[in-house]
Amino acid sequence: MNTIPSIFNQRQINHTVMGGAEQSSDAKMPVDCIVLNRTDKISKSRIFDNLIYHGFNSIISVEAGSNRFATENVASLYPKVRFVVALEEITSGDMLNLGMSLATAPYVLVLQDDMCMEDISFNPQLAKKLIALNDFCVCPRLTTSSFQSIPVRFSPTVEKSVFNVASSLSIQEGAVTLYPADLAGFYDRNKYIQLGGADYTIASPYWQKMDLFFRAWLWGERVSLQPSFNFSYAGDIPEENQTVDSSYLRFYIKNLLPVFKNDHAEIPLTSFIAFRANRSCSFRDALELFGLARKWTEKNKYRFKKDAATLIQDWGK
Repeated sequence: MNTIPSIFNQRQINHTVMGGAEQSSDAKMPVDCIVLNRTDKISKSRIFDNLIYHGFNSIISVEAGSNRFATENVASLYPKVRFVVALEEITSGDMLNLGMSLATAPYVLVLQDDMCMEDISFNPQLAKKLIALNDFCVCPRLTTSSFQSIPVRFSPTVEKSVFNVASSLSIQEGAVTLYPADLAGFYDRNKYIQLGGADYTIASPYWQKMDLFFRAWLWGERVSLQPSFNFSYAGDIPEENQTVDSSYLRFYIKNLLPVFKNDHAEIPLTSFIAFRANRSCSFRDALELFGLARKWTEKNKYRFKKDAATLIQDWGK
């Protein structure tokens, strides 16, 4: 793909919307709830029975490649819920972009469908507390169906000049994380849009997520953890494919190559030598990708508040 998107929803996803004809009359907080659906084995009715009385401004269910007939049946039972069905293959990050484009509240709670099988502990008091933090994203504590904690705290590291991410079960009030586990979190919708959202040219869901949140940190936003904010999975915890591939290259050139100088970021021409030396793509492809990254960084140079080296060096301080 010979582009790097600079604005939110630069790609329009082909989709259809069902339901949502009735406006919510019992909204108790300025928060929309986006449910990202990844399985057809979960009872949709159970999900929305658990969500609909919590006082959200609206509920948006985003699905990819699902059974449209089954969705139409559920939509008829929940006229206040908007059901969005993508008509093309998309990643979880693309699904989040789609949901954010349809949301109207200033804040959005994002959950995977298998986090909504039991009654969730989210209320206006907790929403008020999370809003007061003024962070781009506040991430919850996550547990298995047997209430065992899973890692939700992620830190950027460098080992032998190789970028890596360390994970931890430890979570304290005010702690920060590189990104939210499974995209679950409480988002400031305007900040999400200003950041440009998930990059649709990155095919790997993991590196697409990494790109979005690393960019957020480089551009001066925060992603924090809140112990009193928690959800549980109904089934097995899905594994992430973290293969270093062409998607990693796009993450690398946008986030690890830029160098911050004075008040802006740039990618020096001399960086191409090191970039090319360790890449398996052809010289022509590497040169094109490098050129795209330099143009993208130049366009957004004043959005950067630091570079990757500073972020990693000062992490947690």
